Amino acid sequence: MKLKRTFFFCILAAGFAALPAAAQLNPEEAPPEQGAQAYKYEGYFGAAYTRIRQVPNSYSGLVGEKISLGRDWGKYFQLAGTVDYYTLGTGSVNNPSPGHPTAYTFMAAPTFHVTLYENLSGEFFGEMGGEHTGGESMTPNISFAGGFGGGFTYGLSHNFAVQLTGDRVGASFSLPNNTAELGYASHRTWNARVTMGLVYRF
Repeated sequence: MKLKRTFFFCILAAGFAALPAAAQLNPEEAPPEQGAQAYKYEGYFGAAYTRIRQVPNSYSGLVGEKISLGRDWGKYFQLAGTVDYYTLGTGSVNNPSPGHPTAYTFMAAPTFHVTLYENLSGEFFGEMGGEHTGGESMTPNISFAGGFGGGFTYGLSHNFAVQLTGDRVGASFSLPNNTAELGYASHRTWNARVTMGLVYRF
């Protein structure tokens, strides 16, 4: 009986001695932290609205959509490519003949983003690219464009989130019906835009 008791205590002591060693996991073999970011890319699709100040005596704004694809570089920075396309006019109650203007932009957008609280993050971005205004014989056909903006993203799950952004984009076009005699003088305008849609991270 005494031998069995001694053997039992020896096994128990060996078990306690092995606990610290078992607790020291190799960092390379440790499981990933819960909620850790495992994606580098994100795609976005949403509804969009823009003012259209470059076309007087027409709609006050256009409704359309925006798509983008971004890649994260580290924890806080992202580089995205975006395309906005607007075709549906709005705000022409006092104008019986607003015409049929359309607009699209294609931009590169370096972005700074940071977590604000739990699933909510904020972002600030710059934009540089081109803008085309269709249906109005604008000159030039495509203008250099650039702007800045910001927004908020709320994570719904590991892969999906909703995003709300606003920005201001400037471009230079001649006024409609301008002529060579007038030198196609350009007129710079700044259009406010807002978008809301769904983000998919992968």
